[in-house]
Amino acid sequence: MVKKTTIKLDEETKARLDHLKEYKRETYEEVIRKILFILNKIRKDPVSANRVLSKIDRNIKGKSMYNKKQENFKNEKFED
Repeated sequence: MVKKTTIKLDEETKARLDHLKEYKRETYEEVIRKILFILNKIRKDPVSANRVLSKIDRNIKGKSMYNKKQENFKNEKFED
C-alpha cells in the first residue's frame, strides 16, 4: 500500500495547479507527477519535452473551450 501525505499550498498555487489539469477529475498527484516528468524530460531531451508541453497545452485549451460551451448552454433560456 502506498502511503499518502498532506501538503499545504497557498491558494494561488492551488489555482495554478487547477489550471494545469487536462481533465476535470485529474488529481493533484497526477498534475505534480506530470510537472516532474516534464522537468526531467527537459534536462534529457528539450525537443521532445516541447512536444509533450504542446500536447498538454492543446488539451488544456480544449478543456477550457468545452467548459465555456457548457456554461453558455446552461445559461441559455429555453422558450416553449
